[in-house]
Amino acid sequence: MPELEYSPSEMMTVAAARTLTDNTVCFVGIGLPSAAANLARITHAPNVVLIYESGTIGAKPNVLPLSIGDGELADTADTVVSVPEIFRYWLQGGRVDVGFLGAAQIDKFGRINTTVVGGSYEKPKVRLPGAGGAPEIATSAKRVCVVMKQSRRAFVDTLSFVTSAGYVDNPADNPRARGRGPTTVITDLGIMTSDSRTRELTLVAVHPGFTIAQVEAETGWALKSAPEVACTPPPARYELEALRDLQARTAAAHGVANGSE
Repeated sequence: MPELEYSPSEMMTVAAARTLTDNTVCFVGIGLPSAAANLARITHAPNVVLIYESGTIGAKPNVLPLSIGDGELADTADTVVSVPEIFRYWLQGGRVDVGFLGAAQIDKFGRINTTVVGGSYEKPKVRLPGAGGAPEIATSAKRVCVVMKQSRRAFVDTLSFVTSAGYVDNPADNPRARGRGPTTVITDLGIMTSDSRTRELTLVAVHPGFTIAQVEAETGWALKSAPEVACTPPPARYELEALRDLQARTAAAHGVANGSE
């Protein structure tokens, strides 16, 4: 049987989907996180409960939503509650197992920037969509997964702006400082997790076709690696077929495969 052909973006989405297990409650961001979470739902985790910031619980979209206010989410949800209830009862109440987030920038302690890049806050080079619910998700979900493409522009030593808290620089100085921090970061090159001692993101796996050196070259700090760095299993045929079918339905409905790139 010939080897399957797939893109780095498809490998990233599949790898992120695999981190979700069945019967978990997942708070989902739009874009790549939504693509990964819904891929998990239609493959190996049919009973995962997807929550979106607009108040939809148990959403089962047939196509990827364009925004948190997309009617597809409400139409397919088990129930819709108020935004305050989503945050106060579900998220801050400790009822969310994992938060799936995207980011424009991230540093080695898992702090996220989705606000501004370059210049000052008042006059930045680039103004981004902003925080949304990410700060609360990053600090209140039991586990956090960030899905984003890797480059030195995105994986930076110093953020232009701290939108969502990660770990503090030196937890020994302030062990009670708020900020759980992302525990897993999945890119188009590999997978990183937060080291339990140093709290720095550490490379634990590289995707097929890439090397540790390539991941290091696209990281804006001295990236540390686990003693044994694994190779991510390539996408299975059923995973690729499910992802591509989802993207095709999305493209037909919206004219764009939201979350595919």
